[in-house]
Amino acid sequence: MPVFLENHDAEITLRPGTTKSEIVVYLYQNPEWGYSPQEIKENLDIPRGTATTTLKRLYDDDYIGKTDDGYYHALGDREDIRRYVANLNQGHRMFGHHRDADATPEEPKRKIGEGRSDEALDAELAELEDDLHE
Repeated sequence: MPVFLENHDAEITLRPGTTKSEIVVYLYQNPEWGYSPQEIKENLDIPRGTATTTLKRLYDDDYIGKTDDGYYHALGDREDIRRYVANLNQGHRMFGHHRDADATPEEPKRKIGEGRSDEALDAELAELEDDLHE
């Protein structure tokens, strides 16, 4: 995957689509909250051991913070990670819906005149022409 050099930070070792990235994105999208490993596990649907191990690694690498009583949270001073999350969100808004397995296809657009009789189309056209000449 190419990177946009203006925002690229070689110090960030997150890769989209990994559990590590998913956890970081989740916490930074909800920066006002702290989450227990169990809540992360449930909200992201990942195994408990994976959640616990990944959270510890992210904390040790200074990607996320942790309260004294064990709640993990986004760090307020990591603007580089906020940019990473913002870029992922923008990419998902632009392209993500095309890849969602759960996405329902849009209803096909009707072609002009489809489902209407010639008489109805002629009447609509006449009305539009009248509007133009007024």
